[in-house]
Amino acid sequence: MEQYKRDFIDFMVESNVLKFGDFTLKSGRKSPFFMNAGAYVTGDQLHRLGLAYAQAIHDAFGLDFDVVFGPAYKGIPLSVITCIALDELYGKEARYCSDRKEAKDHGADKGQLLGAELHDGDRVVIVEDVTTSGKSIDETYPKLKAAADVEVVGLMVSLNRMEVGKGGVKTAQAEIQDKYGFPVSSIVSMAEVVEALDGTVITPDLKAAIDAYYQQYGVK
Repeated sequence: MEQYKRDFIDFMVESNVLKFGDFTLKSGRKSPFFMNAGAYVTGDQLHRLGLAYAQAIHDAFGLDFDVVFGPAYKGIPLSVITCIALDELYGKEARYCSDRKEAKDHGADKGQLLGAELHDGDRVVIVEDVTTSGKSIDETYPKLKAAADVEVVGLMVSLNRMEVGKGGVKTAQAEIQDKYGFPVSSIVSMAEVVEALDGTVITPDLKAAIDAYYQQYGVK
């Protein structure tokens, strides 16, 4: 496992973004872990988060793209900090763009999107915190294609939960890849989290709970 991945796992725990316990997810599933990217709130945390996204995007998709797109709401700061980090680490000049939940009907920047204007032929990387069902991409992708004839290079999320999506057979990430034809990657997966934290943060009882969760909701 790359060092930046280990550092990112420790960072998620230190920032109280990745928690272990007993949680009820939006899907109704009872989970022994939960990730809340909204807990990244300080300048240092956002800086480190942007660097992790930039490194993961570089490793997974390369740097041949024009725009970093972050779906509202949590994706908005993600797209901004990722563009800053891409410039800092690689001298890569990328534009940020996000959508609005409701289109703005006044001013010079009225419309569905904020940030950079999209153009035909733009290559776009989408950034999200986590993908559980793929619902946000189902909402986002049509907005991108309606704005311009763009090509989505890939979707980067911070954590791959590695559980079945809406179809009940493949992971949500695999379902998105099959449906839209672009790759989906993550900074880290839950398997890597367990590997890095087993015996420290993850106790034997917690490990048993995680194993039981994946027996029920993991990809067979």
